[in-house]
Amino acid sequence: MTGDGRWSTAARAVADELWEAQHRHPVVRGIADGTLAVDRLERWVREDWCFLVDYARVLAFAAGRATELDAVARWAEVAHSTLADELRLHRSYAAQFGITEDELADHAPGRATAGYTDFLLRCAVAEPYEVLVAALLPCMWGFSEIGLRLAAEGAAPEDERYRAWIGSYADEGFAALAAWCRDEADRAASRVDDAARAAMTRAFLRCSEHELAFWDQVLQDG
Repeated sequence: MTGDGRWSTAARAVADELWEAQHRHPVVRGIADGTLAVDRLERWVREDWCFLVDYARVLAFAAGRATELDAVARWAEVAHSTLADELRLHRSYAAQFGITEDELADHAPGRATAGYTDFLLRCAVAEPYEVLVAALLPCMWGFSEIGLRLAAEGAAPEDERYRAWIGSYADEGFAALAAWCRDEADRAASRVDDAARAAMTRAFLRCSEHELAFWDQVLQDG
């Protein structure tokens, strides 16, 4: 571990090139200034729906694998919130693009989405708790970092749908959740040996790669 001594800080440094590539990504920049074609943001909405459905399942696995009661309760809360609240908000957001609930449910995930959720689900069933938590972290922490950085830049696209996207991920509550996930990963890292921490970093890096591939997918057809 480096810098402040936190595993997460060291892992973020290892993945820095991937994370900064996300900040520079044409989709992110196009959302920030409102120039991203609407059909591309629609693609993101559909793919993110597919991702969130499986992400909620993985969060439930984290609740089942955690050993500390507080962590069990928090992961269960996040899994329930994802299914009951975030997906409800996602339906409402999708409706602004004319995407119906049936269309969301029937959408077949793209290759990048399927690859990402497959990796997360394999971590959930085959890897120890600390690796699972490390794999979950890039999504929440990464989107929070993107949202907060765009807000700090003063990004305010004219289209309300684009502004709403930025606001969702710049939200203080979302930032607090991402911070808790980061803290929990650091707590898990503190309880294991160097080999296990290295496995955590590999999972973190792999999911950071999946995050970047997810952005790339938005610009692709099919």
